[in-house]
Amino acid sequence: MEKLLKSGIAVIILALVCAGPAVAQKLGYIDSEKIQTNYKEWSTAQTQFNTEMKAWEDEAAKMDQELKDLIAEYDKQRLILSAEKKAEREAAINAKQEALASFTKEISAPGGKAEQRMQALSKPLYEKIQAAIEQVAIEGNYDFIFNSAGLAYAKKDLDVTDKVIEKLESGE
Repeated sequence: MEKLLKSGIAVIILALVCAGPAVAQKLGYIDSEKIQTNYKEWSTAQTQFNTEMKAWEDEAAKMDQELKDLIAEYDKQRLILSAEKKAEREAAINAKQEALASFTKEISAPGGKAEQRMQALSKPLYEKIQAAIEQVAIEGNYDFIFNSAGLAYAKKDLDVTDKVIEKLESGE
């Protein structure tokens, strides 16, 4: 009898422990691409980055054209230049090539100015997006909000993207 009572209590405890996780959790998801596309501050930051990137590209193109001009001028005059003048022109060409390579690396290399600038522009926006997601989660009593990029399937009614965009645009 005592053994039966202990077994019964164990079954009840096991049932209660297993029933705990069975409580429904509220889930939602966001479409991060849609947020980036529709969030005005993101578009502004992207435009600013593109403008700065264009300026760097224009500077590199200008340096490249100057290098091509130096090479073309050198090729035209190579036969009539003294050895000393040839050495001077070749040194100037090499210096211009090195300057162009250095400039390009400074801008485009991993950790370069372009990457740093993109991070500087996007970090505060990512923080605002995260804060908006957290607000939507708290206000909507969501246990989890996932990014749709990693989901194979989700019901459309679980999408909270528009709520997040509204929070971002309202500045709350």
